[in-house]
Amino acid sequence: MRTITAISCAIIGVSVLSFPALAQQKTVKACQEEWRANKDANQAKGVTQKAYVTQCRAGGIAAQPAPSSTTTAAPAPAATGQKTAKACRDEWRANKDANQAKGVTQKAYVTECRAGRTVAAPAPMAPPPAAQTRTTTAPPPASPPPAATTGARTATTTPTGANQYASEGQARFRCGSGTVVWANLDSKIYHFTGYKEYGKTKSGAYMCEQDATGQGLRAAKNEKHP
Repeated sequence: MRTITAISCAIIGVSVLSFPALAQQKTVKACQEEWRANKDANQAKGVTQKAYVTQCRAGGIAAQPAPSSTTTAAPAPAATGQKTAKACRDEWRANKDANQAKGVTQKAYVTECRAGRTVAAPAPMAPPPAAQTRTTTAPPPASPPPAATTGARTATTTPTGANQYASEGQARFRCGSGTVVWANLDSKIYHFTGYKEYGKTKSGAYMCEQDATGQGLRAAKNEKHP
């Protein structure tokens, strides 16, 4: 009888000792909540909820703390490529004459440039040597290009503003691959080469089409752009 009692007590003791281990096993719901609390980090590591719950139930994964709200928000990257005030001032000075002709002050240009709303204007091309030495009262340089001498010239070239030239050759030098037009300074209309008004109005000047439109002139309606 004593032997049976001793055996019974031993069995009960073993059961009691193993009970805390069983009691500590987490439920499926608890493991799912742990996975959801750190969902982003688990997904980034490729840990699925199902795999996490399996390991959690087996006691192989400790609960991971939920990511702090102060660490998830990464600071916005600093803006790159923003020009300095000095760089913007240098751009304005590189095309100073054109900017002043358009009424663009250095301060306004720098403000727009720093905000990324201004494209760097190309530096003005140097005029031909003849234009550098010619005074405002001197006649146009001799030997204009052939295109400027064809036909009888009845117009009076009277450059009065920036980027206006007395000869087609000077204008073509500035325009490069752009279109050279004849600007009628009285009517504020410009004409394309090949038309009867080109170089033959009472007063006018040769200009780049881009400069002409920038000064408020418009193309003749009955002429086709070359």
